[in-house]
Amino acid sequence: MTRPASSVLVIVPAWNEEQNVGTTVREILATGRDYDVAVVDDGSMDATAAVAREAGAIVLSLPFNLGVGGAMRTGFTYAKRMGYERAIQVDADGQHNPADIDRVLAGLETADISIGARFSDVGDYQVRGPRKWAMKLLAAIVSRVAKTRLTDVTSGFRAAGPRAIEQYVRYYPAEYLGDTLDSLVAACHSGLTVTQVAVAMRPRAFGRPSQGAWGSTVYLLRSAFALSLAIMRRPTGRERGPV
Repeated sequence: MTRPASSVLVIVPAWNEEQNVGTTVREILATGRDYDVAVVDDGSMDATAAVAREAGAIVLSLPFNLGVGGAMRTGFTYAKRMGYERAIQVDADGQHNPADIDRVLAGLETADISIGARFSDVGDYQVRGPRKWAMKLLAAIVSRVAKTRLTDVTSGFRAAGPRAIEQYVRYYPAEYLGDTLDSLVAACHSGLTVTQVAVAMRPRAFGRPSQGAWGSTVYLLRSAFALSLAIMRRPTGRERGPV
């Protein structure tokens, strides 16, 4: 195995994001930092893979759509096999600002997992109605599990150190909210530590977000159910990360 030139792998899960992924990859590379970028093409039916490769990314193509959880587990598996010390998720749709990557990675100096939090008095990201109530409830419960105050436990803008990469290769669920809630709770159950840093989210550049009006309405019940399962579930020996 050839050790990568960079110690940081930026993992970009992408499904039918040909309009956004090229700009996202170029913005990451334009930061001037020594990052390697791996776009996980999650069974896209468009030119996502070709656009990402042309922009300068490593492309990991899945034969069919697995969802964010499956795409991220693929990215973390690649990170482990190639010997990266840190990995960070940046969404392909442009909402995660590459200028904040260093800020989120800095959280790994004191914890195994660092979350780029949208609700920490930075930026103007807002949610309303049932989705807002759900996010507050989820944050309060997961904060107790993590034994630290967290305000945004569903953010996908998060970084993983060596112990977290190992944990995510062993267990990174693909079901609804599993890539955020379940993976975080399982990591805490396995003894990993979590912190958050304040970031500002940007609006999606092109396309429609996965959650529409109806999705926001049912978000509260579905997220509460997903979190309940995550908390009740304890990782097996095979899934448990290093302690």
